[in-house]
Order: sequence, then C-alpha cells, then structure tokens
Amino acid sequence: MIGKRMIREKPLTIAEALEILENQEELEASQRMARDYAQKFSKVDAEKARKIKEELLKLGKLSDRHAVMIVDLMPEKKMDLELLFAKERVRLEDGDYETILRILQKYS
Repeated sequence: MIGKRMIREKPLTIAEALEILENQEELEASQRMARDYAQKFSKVDAEKARKIKEELLKLGKLSDRHAVMIVDLMPEKKMDLELLFAKERVRLEDGDYETILRILQKYS
C-alpha cells in the first residue's frame, strides 16, 4: 500500500469489503486480517448489503456513511438505532426508525 495514492473514497459495508477481498488472488498480511474480520462480522452477503443500503438511501434522510453503519450492525430494536444516531447530526423521527427496522427485517 505504501506509495499508492487514493483515487476516490466510498463507504463500503463489511460484506462488500469481504467480497472484494475474496476476489483478490494474493493478499498482504493486513488484507488477510481484514478478510478474516469481515468473515466473522459480516451479517449479510454483499448482494443483500447493497440492496439494504439502496433502500435506506431512498429514504432521503441518511448519508452513505449512515446507511453503511446500519447495514454493518443490522440493529433489531429502535433503541439500538437511536444509540447509533445519538451523537450524529441527523435527527430521525419515530416513523423513520420504524421504517428502517422494517427494511432490515425484510432482509434478515
């Protein structure tokens, strides 16, 4: 990685990162560690992660970063979602939380 420059930055879910790492022929030590982490903690496959993220972004109230955070954690309760957004500048209404939870339940 030393000597390479970043061309663009895009938030990825753990599942999407895992998909990328699994498609690489050779991995450096840090990439293998990232792959192992992703295998342990990914809660959905990459295709589901993309679909969930797309639906969350269609709500119009979440950034890519917020959608990725929700997909990676897949909270099951409103209180868990509220904790995710406790220190964020985004303010969601009760109905927004319920909509997010319905989307997540559809894919779990």
